[in-house]
Amino acid sequence: MSICPKGKTSKARRDKRKAQSWKIPTLSLVPCSKCGMLMQAHRVCRSCGTYNKKEVIKIAE
Repeated sequence: MSICPKGKTSKARRDKRKAQSWKIPTLSLVPCSKCGMLMQAHRVCRSCGTYNKKEVIKIAE
């Protein structure tokens, strides 16, 4: 016995399956614990330079 498809997969059925890979997921934004600005989760805040309530980078004011 060999592994063979029972019938031809149509172009529409094939392309429906491939159409899901190019979509970009939406970003999950959370408020910063120090300044309250919206930022990506698990990233350094760009406005105050903190991560997990600790200052990681110094931001010039």
